[in-house]
Amino acid sequence: MSQHNISGSEVFGPKPGVMLRSVKTSGLRRKRAARTWAAFIAGAVVAVAGGAIAMAAVFGSTLFG
Repeated sequence: MSQHNISGSEVFGPKPGVMLRSVKTSGLRRKRAARTWAAFIAGAVVAVAGGAIAMAAVFGSTLFG
């Protein structure tokens, strides 16, 4: 039989506590946030540029000429 088959009062017995002595803030988290913002801004720039190109294609003959 497997040792992992726990039943009865053993399930609700005292568990060993977990202590976190120190949690260091990660620079990786800040880098990930910066990357997310950079990707958002780059996407916004591409969307605005694409919209400007589309507007120039549609209305180019009346606006520029």
